[in-house]
Amino acid sequence: MDVVLATVIFIISYFFIMSEKFNRAVVALSGGALLLLTGIFTTQELFTEYIDWATIALLFSMMVLISITEKTGLFTFIAIRFAQRVGGRPIPLLFGVGLLTALGSAMLDNVTTVLIFVPIILKITKLLNIVALPYLLMIIFSSNIGGAATLIGDPPNIMIGQAVDHLTFLSFFIHVGPVACIMFIFMVLFIYLCFRKKLKNSIIDARELDKMDASSHLHKTPMLYKSIGVLGVTITGFLLHAFVHIDLTAIALSGALLLLFLTQNELEAEIIFEKVEWVTLFFFIGLFTLVGGLQEVGVIDEMARAIVLSTEGDYVNTALLVLWVSGVFSGVVDNIPFVAAMIPVVQEFESYGMVYLDPIWWSLSLGACLGGNATLIGSSANVVVAGLAERAGERISFLRFMLFGVPLVLLSLIISTFYIYVRYLLPYSS
Repeated sequence: MDVVLATVIFIISYFFIMSEKFNRAVVALSGGALLLLTGIFTTQELFTEYIDWATIALLFSMMVLISITEKTGLFTFIAIRFAQRVGGRPIPLLFGVGLLTALGSAMLDNVTTVLIFVPIILKITKLLNIVALPYLLMIIFSSNIGGAATLIGDPPNIMIGQAVDHLTFLSFFIHVGPVACIMFIFMVLFIYLCFRKKLKNSIIDARELDKMDASSHLHKTPMLYKSIGVLGVTITGFLLHAFVHIDLTAIALSGALLLLFLTQNELEAEIIFEKVEWVTLFFFIGLFTLVGGLQEVGVIDEMARAIVLSTEGDYVNTALLVLWVSGVFSGVVDNIPFVAAMIPVVQEFESYGMVYLDPIWWSLSLGACLGGNATLIGSSANVVVAGLAERAGERISFLRFMLFGVPLVLLSLIISTFYIYVRYLLPYSS
């Protein structure tokens, strides 16, 4: 009975989220409340086992850092300079945004990267009076593809790296990095083909852009230097966290609190807290709750174990099925709880005689990271971008996003299948 209840509540909640007739955070939280009322899990179990408070705290911390820094005019300055560098031309701007986002997501994590880049690109598109959707899609897709390339780029990779000791930062870069680069090229071409006519027809007055003085938008007060300093130290901490063994959330939270203390005489904390994307944070809490209900009743675990049964232990088929199942389900549920459920299942594959599990780990990584591009709730970065865009008046429709996301994910999984098979599985095929 619990299995039916949890599944029905998840499906109904997901339907209302897709319909966009109600606030998505309210829908997700309402679904979670129903799970509590029907006794699927207790409040203690929900708060201690299923809500990923580390992710919530990381998002909150970066929102605080970005909100304070934005008050200094730094992002407006960067936006104008970047737009001037490409002459205000929409297509070069699109390519530049994609490349910078992919590199940032590989070096940092994709959630942090989109929190930095989305305010900048929204300012640029408003400044140039061009449609924001292609650039927001480029940021989302680039962040997930770039994040797939490294250990610290995407939460699923971090989780896999923590579960498997010998999979280091270099391992991810060598094994997943090449296919991520290939996918990035295909993704850029895909976005270009979808929006080239609309972008080419955009009328840009480059002369007015060139006349703008980017420096005039910078508020050269002590808060500017404090913000740059703390943000720089925080990002450096992200890059070095694998060496200093300090959790990403701890680094981000420390940076946010430090900047709040340093700027309290120039900017009241209450003003910054008003800028936090509370709807996005509560939507994450509701989403973790809904998926937690499926975990509690064993739906996700059973689906994962069915992989082995359906392939009858065949090594090649198991690896490829993990790739496709991860890709499909990471588009439907957030990839973080899905990977958390899959890790112990993959570890159990050794009992079926699969000693060399690395190709299966790479399949799980690629499927979870790239599959997140399918829907607006497929990955943490997607949800954050949608929240920031909606607040700026550039709402991204759930169904319209799927029109671009689903074909891209199918292309990603086909390319990843070919890559995994040729590089790792060919010697094991009969």
